[in-house]
Amino acid sequence: MGYYVTVETGIKLYIEDLNPGGSRTIVFLHGWPLSHKQFEYQFDVLPTMGFRCIGIDWRGFGASDKPIGGYNLERLADDVRMVVEALKLNRFTLAGHSTGGAIAVKYMSRYNGFGVSKLILIDAAVPTGFTKETAARFMKLCLNDRPQMMQEVTDQFFFRYVTKPFAGWFNAIGLEAAGWSTAAIIQLLSEFDLNADLPFIAVPTLIVHGIHDKVIPFAQAEEMQRAIRNAQLVPFSYSGHGSFYDERDKFNLLVNQFVGA
Repeated sequence: MGYYVTVETGIKLYIEDLNPGGSRTIVFLHGWPLSHKQFEYQFDVLPTMGFRCIGIDWRGFGASDKPIGGYNLERLADDVRMVVEALKLNRFTLAGHSTGGAIAVKYMSRYNGFGVSKLILIDAAVPTGFTKETAARFMKLCLNDRPQMMQEVTDQFFFRYVTKPFAGWFNAIGLEAAGWSTAAIIQLLSEFDLNADLPFIAVPTLIVHGIHDKVIPFAQAEEMQRAIRNAQLVPFSYSGHGSFYDERDKFNLLVNQFVGA
């Protein structure tokens, strides 16, 4: 079921909450410039395994409100905290993909992992995001031809072949975001450095990363593993930046094993 949670005066986030009676809860944070819809092929499967799956659309993206401001890791982590408190979540697994992984890491350091028992970082933009060159290219496209920008995102996202209808669906998810929020996160991705935040993560952590990732190099996953205590890195040999889809059966099984252990 879907509903909204107020995180700031006049600003509501859309929440997709599947199998609320599930015995184990996973909170999913999507990547830029997508929404909870990117996890469709997890939401099809994991609730049937007994999990409660909660997808949060960040401010500015998906079905959430789209204010002009608040697009920094601190505020985005604050939004997650507001949702956690509103839903009274405890001992849940926090799973973040790409920039959602950066938000998850900031949440862990900023709130001492409040309520989180396990962490999953999926092709995470950690410890850093885009290079200056990549950010400049995407920003120019975003401000002049955002559909073309989204097409380029899709073209480099997956390692395995995706059909034209799938690519069209994926592009449409990215275009649900506002132009200003899309641009603000591009700027953010060229600025942050989470190296100082990683030592604050004290829960068991699963790092999933495609070895063919063209967006966030696999070497950054190795950096994360060295910096996070009790972190397990699982390379996905047939995946790019979208390991949750490229190897979705393997991914879903791994999540089931990790969260259920």
